[in-house]
Amino acid sequence: MDTTRSKELFSRAQEYIPGGVNSPVRAFRSVGADPVFIKGASGSTITDVDDNQYVDYVGSWGPMILGHCHPQIVAAVKSAIEHGSSFGAPTELEVTLAEMVVEAVPSIEMVRMVSSGTEATMSAIRLARGYTGRDKILKFSGCYHGHADSLLVKAGSGAATFGVPDSPGVPSDFAKHTLTAKFNDLESVKALLAGNSGNVACIIVEPVAGNMGTVPPRDGFLEGLRTLCNNEGIILIFDEVMTGFRVAYGGAQELYGVTPDMTTLGKIIGGGLPVGAFGGRKEIMRLLSPSGGVYQAGTLSGNPLAMTAGIETLKLLRQDGFYARLEEKSRALADGIAAASRSASYPVYSTRVGSMFCTFFTPGEVFDWTTAAACDTAAFSKYFRCMLNEGIYLAPSQFETAFVSIAHTDTEIERTIAAAHRCFKAL
Repeated sequence: MDTTRSKELFSRAQEYIPGGVNSPVRAFRSVGADPVFIKGASGSTITDVDDNQYVDYVGSWGPMILGHCHPQIVAAVKSAIEHGSSFGAPTELEVTLAEMVVEAVPSIEMVRMVSSGTEATMSAIRLARGYTGRDKILKFSGCYHGHADSLLVKAGSGAATFGVPDSPGVPSDFAKHTLTAKFNDLESVKALLAGNSGNVACIIVEPVAGNMGTVPPRDGFLEGLRTLCNNEGIILIFDEVMTGFRVAYGGAQELYGVTPDMTTLGKIIGGGLPVGAFGGRKEIMRLLSPSGGVYQAGTLSGNPLAMTAGIETLKLLRQDGFYARLEEKSRALADGIAAASRSASYPVYSTRVGSMFCTFFTPGEVFDWTTAAACDTAAFSKYFRCMLNEGIYLAPSQFETAFVSIAHTDTEIERTIAAAHRCFKAL
């Protein structure tokens, strides 16, 4: 596979952009390769600047559930841009999409549009603190909620220790307000709450962890968090930036039947354009400026292009049978890759929730960050490079989720499984 042009662009980029990329995982460092630069996409395929085509299972990190460049969305956005790309003023489009989100997501009675998932989570946490009058938050090791200062922390040396900064530039005074528990471990949550009684404003969790690979919640975990929050007067926030409208139309909270107090959403509600949202019960959301004193603002919030793409996306997602068809495609692919590993006698642990799936390079069960971190990342890197050479574009990290779109064809899924057979045998 010739990637000459990509290599040239990466060399140029490193002179002007830190690390040569505008988001770290794109650099392909964890898989021992140089990134391919993309020039276009259509349906389930992407094309790089050297004209190599790939079956895409990254999907812009999740939002391309319909595939790339869906004609209905493209036509709507073209029409919208003729009237202006941004006004910094209210539009009817914002109201329409807000109504659709409120109708779809069980926990959301009011919603505020923003421009990214990071903005959504940091704003939701600020609002939870304002509502409760408390400072501390609780998150889970291995769950990523954006790059806001209070969320870039990792666990200390004991279950009940305060978090420490996970990045230079994050003051320890910020990090000390963040507690880090173990995903799928209610006892670790209880221990932290017992040591910080009356001081925790919110628990924020990915209901399906998608940033350490795809890690489903164990039976009773989400229900247990709901009970603990009820008992302690704590706001439960589901970060559904990845799972919202992806694992079900109403998100993971619809799938598992557990309703949080607040929810954050991401680019899928804008058809992949830069957008995010956070919402929840009216009594909480009404504390947000200008109706309340908790401040949040954004010039591009609710911009007409993203709102237009979001409206058209949600119209298509709520068509009869959409998620059943997507489920069948996803099951066939994930089961086929797992069978390929068994055929090659190569031990992996496979997970899937709806159209999110992951192949962990470990023979043991993965249910939290510790078990995910035990994966053989060197073997994954070889597998990734082999699949890329086969024309299969996976996330360039063991600790990321793969995504299936409705645009993936049976032929492409069969091609992917055949490539996995060859790549597992080559390990």
